[in-house]
Parts: sequence; C-alpha cells; structure tokens
Amino acid sequence: MTRQPEIRHRLSVGLSLLFAVVLACLLSASLVAREPEPDPAAGGGLMLRGKGVEEAMPAMRLGTDISAKISGQTARVTVTQAFRNTSDTWMEATYLYPLPEDGAVDSLRMVVGQRIFIGKIKTREEARETYEKAKAEGRKAGLVEQARANMFRNTIANVGPGETVLVQIEFQAPVRQLGGDYALRLPLVVGPRYVPPHTLSDGKAVADAQDVTAPLAHPKLGNGLNPVTITVELAPGFQPEGITSPYHKIMVQKMAGNSRMVTLAKGETPANRDFELRWSAPGKAPAFALFKQRFNGLDYVMAALTPPSAGPVGNVPPREMIFVIDNSGSMGGESIRAAKASLLYALGTLRPQDRFNIIRFDDTMTVLFEEAVPATPDQVDFAKRYTQGLDADGGTEMLPALEAALSDRRPHDATAIRQVIFLTDGNLSNEREMMEVLNSSLGRSRVFMVGIGSAPNNYLMNRMAETGRGTYTNISHDSEVDAEMRKLLDRLSAPVASDLKVSVDGTNVEFAPRVLPDLYAGEPLVLLARSKELKGKITVSGTLGGKAWSQTLRLQDASSSDAVARLWANRRIADLEAQRWANEIDDSVADAAIEELGLDFHIVTRRTSLIAEDDTPSRPEGATLTREELPLLLPAGWDFDALFNNQGVHDAKAAAEGQAELEQAMELPDTATGFVALLLRGLALLGLGFGSLAVLRRRRGKRA
Repeated sequence: MTRQPEIRHRLSVGLSLLFAVVLACLLSASLVAREPEPDPAAGGGLMLRGKGVEEAMPAMRLGTDISAKISGQTARVTVTQAFRNTSDTWMEATYLYPLPEDGAVDSLRMVVGQRIFIGKIKTREEARETYEKAKAEGRKAGLVEQARANMFRNTIANVGPGETVLVQIEFQAPVRQLGGDYALRLPLVVGPRYVPPHTLSDGKAVADAQDVTAPLAHPKLGNGLNPVTITVELAPGFQPEGITSPYHKIMVQKMAGNSRMVTLAKGETPANRDFELRWSAPGKAPAFALFKQRFNGLDYVMAALTPPSAGPVGNVPPREMIFVIDNSGSMGGESIRAAKASLLYALGTLRPQDRFNIIRFDDTMTVLFEEAVPATPDQVDFAKRYTQGLDADGGTEMLPALEAALSDRRPHDATAIRQVIFLTDGNLSNEREMMEVLNSSLGRSRVFMVGIGSAPNNYLMNRMAETGRGTYTNISHDSEVDAEMRKLLDRLSAPVASDLKVSVDGTNVEFAPRVLPDLYAGEPLVLLARSKELKGKITVSGTLGGKAWSQTLRLQDASSSDAVARLWANRRIADLEAQRWANEIDDSVADAAIEELGLDFHIVTRRTSLIAEDDTPSRPEGATLTREELPLLLPAGWDFDALFNNQGVHDAKAAAEGQAELEQAMELPDTATGFVALLLRGLALLGLGFGSLAVLRRRRGKRA
C-alpha cells in the first residue's frame, strides 16, 4: 500500500519542479532576449557548450607531452604544452588543466623560439597584475593559477599568427601504495563541473565557478584535439613486477639496474581519460619507506608505514550500510553502468543481520526507505530492481544527498558499524560546502568514496574519504567493478588500525596530516614531518583488531630525496583547508598561511601563482588581441546527450557578466536537465501523487 509520507513527497517534488520550471523559463526568456549575436570578426572558434550549436575547430591548437620520473615513492613530472596559433590574428589562450590533487607545482618555463623565460612565484593578485600589464603592452606572458588543488589554468598572452609558444610546468607528487601494489595516476582531462545555482549568489562565488568551467568540444570534432604523449622512467628502488596501465596500451623497456622506461604503445593518445601506471613489489611488500631532505635550514622527513595484517576476521559486527548513487547527466554512458553494477554487487554481499538504505540523486533526490531496513531477501531484491531502473539525467546536486546519508536515527548505537558508500564522479564545484557538512555531521558514520568514470574529481573524493575516516576507490570502467568492489568490501569488513599517534624522541616536530586517519587493510600511513633537527626515532602507535600496536623507525635509515619538503608544504596546505572547512580558522588566517607557504616553497597555491614574461613587446601597436578558451575533450565513456539533454543551461562566465551588467547568457555543460524534462517529471509526479491520494481515500472510505 502507498504510504502517506511518500504521497506527500511526490506532491512536494512535483510542485517544486513546476515552480523551478516556471522560474527557469522566465529567467531564460529574459537572458535570451539580451543575448547578442556572435561576432564573426572576433576570431577564434565557437566552442560547443550544448547541443544544436555549430561546431568549429579552435584557432589555438594544443599538444601536450608528459615526462615523469618515479624515484622510490615520489614522482617528478614535467608537462610541456605547445600552444600553436593557426589563425592570422594575435591570440590569448587559456586552458584548464588537471593535475594530481596531492601534487606541488613549483616550476614554469615559457619558450618562444630560442628564448626561454623562467617563471617566478608571486601572490595571486601580483602575478595577475604582472600578466595583465604584459598583455596590454604587447609582451608575451605565461601565467599558471590554481583553480582547485587538482585543477590549474594556464594562460598565454600575445601569441602571433602561425606562432608556437611552449609552456612547461613541473610538479612532484607521492606514489600511491596499497599493500605491495603501487600506482601513479596522471589526470589528463577535467570533467565538466556542475555549478549549483544557489552558489551563484555573489560575485566571488561566480568568479570561483568560472575558474572551474571550460568549453567542451563536441565529439564530432574527433579526438584530433588535445593529443598527449607520455613517458615514465620507473625507478622504484626494487625490481618492479606486473607493470600495467589499465586504461592505455603501453610499451615497457628494460633500463640499467631495476629501472624501466614506459611509453604509450601508439605514441600519443587523446586527453580524454586519466592515465594510470601500476606495478608491484616482488615477494613481501616493504613494511616501511623513509625519506629525508634538508631545505632552507630545516629537516623534512616522509615516512610510509603499513601496519601488519590483523589476521583473519572473526564475526563481523552488524552493519548499517547507506549507499548513495549519483545518476546525474554526467554519469551517462559507461559511468552509470559501472555505478549500478557496483551497487548491485554491494547489495549482493549484505547479510540478514545488516541494515541498508539507498539514496539516489541528480538535481532531485530519493531516499528509498524512510530509514535503514533489515537486509531481508525481499528488501534486497526490491533494492536491486530499483537500482536496475536508474538512468542518468539531471544536475549533480550532491549536497542534499550527503546530508540525508549522514542523518542518523541511532547515533549512539554501538552494536552496528555505520558505513556510507558514495558512487559518483564528484564533478561539482561546491566542494567547500560538501566538506563543511561532512565535518559538522559525520557522527559515528564512516564515509567511503567510489570514484566512477574516466575522469572523476579525485580531489573531492580523497578529501571526503579522509575527513569521513574512510577510504577511496576508483572504478574507471565497468570491467573493474567486481574486482574493485570486492577489494573495497573486504577492507570494510577487516579490522581497522585506529587511534593512531606519532612521536619523535626529544624533538619538537610539525607533522602532516594534522589528524591521523583510520587505516584499512593494506593501507599505509604516509607521514610528513619537519623540525630544526630530526634525529632519533619515530614511533607510531594505535589499536589494531582490538589490540595495542606500535612500530618504531630510525631516522638514520632514511634515504635522501629532493621532493620531501614541498610535499610537506602541500600536505600542510591541505590541513589548513581542512581547518577552514571545519570552521576552526577563518578565511583570512587560512589564506595568509597558505600564501606564506606558497612563497616560501615556490609552489602554486590558491594564493600564489607562477608568472613568466618577456621584456620586449612582440604584438604590433594597434593589433587586436583575441582571447580564446581552449576546449576540453569529453571524458571517455561519457554520454554527450545525457550530459546536455538537448538543453543549454547556466554558464558561470555569463553569470559573472550578468552580475555586473545583465548583458548576456551563454550555455554551460553543467549536467542539468532541460526544462521540458523537468516539466514532464513534475506533471508525472503530481499526477502520481494526486492519484495515490484518491486511492488512499477510496480505501479509507471502504473501511469506514
């Protein structure tokens, strides 16, 4: 029988959708009336932001070469981008580029012909002023700014007709380890970010949204745009085994000693999905790795320590498992199939003593049951049928789903483990809101993130898992579902190393991360530390499988590395952001500390940028400079129709311009559904709600 709360929910959602449609139509009519016709003399190309827009190749073409050297458990990566102006006008080009969220960008070179210009680190405002001045004076300039910890924007001014300008950045990042398996992931494309309308309430929020958006090239343009070549020198300090790249075909060449040279089998690949290189250690995995660096008069140490296995698991306590699945438009194609398969696999592992619920979200949300229900065969079968019927459409309104998932009706229940599993690509712009809610409402829940698709928002995924005291898993293709979900669920049922503490003999040390995480089976604790003089021993202790555990490392055993100091600084910045999200420090304090770290360690942060400029003007006086934002490729496996659903929607750049003058609106691929679909959905829900009310009243009448 239909429940009355469900009927009210249908009516409420239907009325809300109709109201949203009316409001969207009014705004759309107002904005379209003000939209100017494109100026064909403006130069450059028209980039497709929604279906029905004419496609054209960009005037500025981009080629990228990535060269990485892996030494031990760190990687030094050089990214060289060639910007070529194929037009007969002077151009300014800007490109949104992804990087590992735990990488530290510290070097910029701009090459014009035989001349090389070295980038300098400056405050964000000073670097932007320097760039704008050079641009206005006709001088070449290159600017690297951070939009997010895993997203940077390269901007080049005054590229002449037929000219090529090389921009080279360098960064270092830690290698990921899980048990005896290692991996380096190099993001190659930024997935289109959904910008929730409620975040566009002021100029600052609009500018932030604009930072994380870029044009999206139509698939009809082909994969000739944005080609990338990749070379990796692998020197992990042992003879690597099982060298594979799950998403790209590679060639592996043996070098001197234990080193290997890895290249793409086809020479180049479209920049439409993340590249990942995996390898294993022979025999038993090392229990720890220790590296040190002396930098600006201080000692820095990085320790990667894996707790021992707690042995076989006995009776796993009852679990309350909350599954949150993203079925927004950006999940169309391979992603929604992988997400549904992952959820179906997880449902199949539930035991009768477990409880569960499912929350699905796009720009609406449904909580399958009023509260978590016992995992009886009937309930699980019903949940599987519900999952199989999901389709990808709409915007990525993840915040309400997070709030619903963390809503705990039994916050003091110590008899069950409460685990929240998110299945999403995380491609949204309001990360700060997500983290603030997670910090304030976590309670006894533990949050596990499963990043779905070829280009997930790893920055948000890792931060949510860390704050939620869980772990992060990536499933890039539906062929990985069984293996990766099995590994994840095995970790969730194994004993956790918790209550971790760290100390150093007789030395005052600044550690990062500030709050030590819980560790799941095979996960290492990666510690970064600095002090005036590090000596003696580091001791890590905690509880594992209900028993006390500790391990001590001798600092004299550390190997030298030139990457540790900047990795410490980057990790310290992540801690400052976490304190900001938890409202432990205000924005001004966080920004000042981040700016100081950026300047001291010569790295790009949200408060510092790299700027390189030519002293000599190259653009003739009076020549027009045309700005072009280079398009991103559609991430592999994404469904273009599901992403746009035949409708263009809110553009952050248009919002920025409209905030000041309300002059025009452009289309943005923000994964929101069209108003026709909203209207039909609203009418259907209203009809279903009123129909259910009528049935309920008739039944009550018969009983009377």
